[in-house]
Amino acid sequence: MMDIGYHGLWGLLILAGDIWAIINIFQSSASNEKKLIWIIAVLLLPLLGLILWYFLGPRDGSPSRQGK
Repeated sequence: MMDIGYHGLWGLLILAGDIWAIINIFQSSASNEKKLIWIIAVLLLPLLGLILWYFLGPRDGSPSRQGK
């Protein structure tokens, strides 16, 4: 019945990643303008925006994402 296949599974994973990214963007200490730009990027370019945000997005000072 619920045969979503691999494309549907990838879509769900990307959607979950985008939601996670948007939540983290809201919680970051970046300015509201930067938050808005990153949220628009993630929404308009779901996979590419998620990847760009992960590597280039605002950091909140946690050592886990800074690599130190």
